[in-house]
Amino acid sequence: MVAATESRDPGLVFRWLDSIGRSSVELLEELGRFFYVLTQAFLWTLRRPFDFAEWLRQMVRVGYDSMPVVLLTAMFTGMVMALQTYRGFERFHAEGYVGSVVALSLTRELAPVLTGLIVAGRVGSAIAAELGTMRVTEQIDALYAMAVEPVQYLVVPRVGASILMLPILTLVADGVGVLGGWFVSVGLFHANPVQYWHSTFQYLEVNDLTSGLIKAAFFGMILAGTGCAKGFYTTGGAEGVGRSTTAAVVMASLSILLSDFFLTKILF
Repeated sequence: MVAATESRDPGLVFRWLDSIGRSSVELLEELGRFFYVLTQAFLWTLRRPFDFAEWLRQMVRVGYDSMPVVLLTAMFTGMVMALQTYRGFERFHAEGYVGSVVALSLTRELAPVLTGLIVAGRVGSAIAAELGTMRVTEQIDALYAMAVEPVQYLVVPRVGASILMLPILTLVADGVGVLGGWFVSVGLFHANPVQYWHSTFQYLEVNDLTSGLIKAAFFGMILAGTGCAKGFYTTGGAEGVGRSTTAAVVMASLSILLSDFFLTKILF
């Protein structure tokens, strides 16, 4: 009887509606901040002064410093792909197509997505933490006081470097992943090395490679924009910086996975 009364309590319905409304407003605010930061970044990209030294520093940070973990991930991804594919294709004597499967899987999906997720965890979190610390310590307010545009000084190099370096990292990951598949196929299963390389390029088209690079550039924009937006609007002191860092990684990773479906639908 009490449960039935509580289920018909109008206050419970209003609390549910209030919770849904607040969540919707917070989501729209996050989207608005993300697109606002990206729009401002693109508008300020072509305006003087151009800080090439900062661009170069961010490119090294995003690209060169991320290279070891990306190469390691791509190597073992290609090795696992070859291992699983060879065992499966062995059942119906199609081992000669292992190279094709590894190459197509890496160039189309695995290399750009995994590279985006890794860089989002490594660089996206660092961007959010750095800008968030600058916000709570009023360094961004000091830039406004000195007539320096924070978006041009802080956001533009980070977003631009991510967009430029993610395709390069993905291209390297493609080659290393295919090489890892070769190690497993030839070194472990004693497959014909000439046949592996022939099948690798037999069905690989230019669109397969370029689509992965386009995805990577888009993922770079997402992870850098998310990190900058979360860091730029951080509140709550040191605790807020931690929340922004965590939220930046989670939101960037989910956005990469969601956008990957729509990009695949558009590109293929």
